[in-house]
Amino acid sequence: MTDRKDELAKNLAKVERRIADACAAAGRARDEVTLIVVTKTYPASDVRILSELGVRHVAENRDQDAAPKAAACADLPLTWHFVGQLQTNKVRSVAGYADFVQSVDRSKLVTALSKEAVRAGRELGCLIQVALDAGESARGERGGVAPGGIEELAGLVAAAPGLRLDGLMTVAPLSGEYAGREQAAFGRLMDLSTDLRRSHPAATMVSAGMSADLEQAVAAGATHVRVGSAVLGVRPSLR
Repeated sequence: MTDRKDELAKNLAKVERRIADACAAAGRARDEVTLIVVTKTYPASDVRILSELGVRHVAENRDQDAAPKAAACADLPLTWHFVGQLQTNKVRSVAGYADFVQSVDRSKLVTALSKEAVRAGRELGCLIQVALDAGESARGERGGVAPGGIEELAGLVAAAPGLRLDGLMTVAPLSGEYAGREQAAFGRLMDLSTDLRRSHPAATMVSAGMSADLEQAVAAGATHVRVGSAVLGVRPSLR
């Protein structure tokens, strides 16, 4: 085993234990939570190693990095999640490789994703990104729609050709009433998910929690956690 593979295997095992322990503490089965490894800033070679170690879900947040990486790893049995703020001029590229777009937060993006999914002959799973630091009509600092905008946006996604409404995503906010209160933030997301599933029963995904707060997300009921640095190490500085 190479040094890098050994490093990633050890890190992955630690994260798996954290998730298993969090599930046990919450009275949940381990298979209720899917680990998504966020591979942003890391090379395709790391993605290959992760695949060899059994990882099946990976995430990226910048198309200029993700597109060539996904192409280089197209032979691997991976599910690709796009988790970053997505500009409409990048939608055609993202629709070519992403299986899920977790950062849907405005109607213009829904229209663009639908057009390109149909053109590519693909179905894209979509999660609505919820901004818990936003007012009822504003957007969050890191993207996302305010809770009051979920229902309308969900209806647009559900009706759009080539798109599938799969659930909700959030990032623990740095400001507002939930700043520093990850457990409460993720609990609020679960309440919003319950509301969404009344009109869209199949939208069961709840993506929340990262390296520092995955336990709180699992305790709240998240179905997917997005972990980067705890698996891959401290990220290189982005220039």
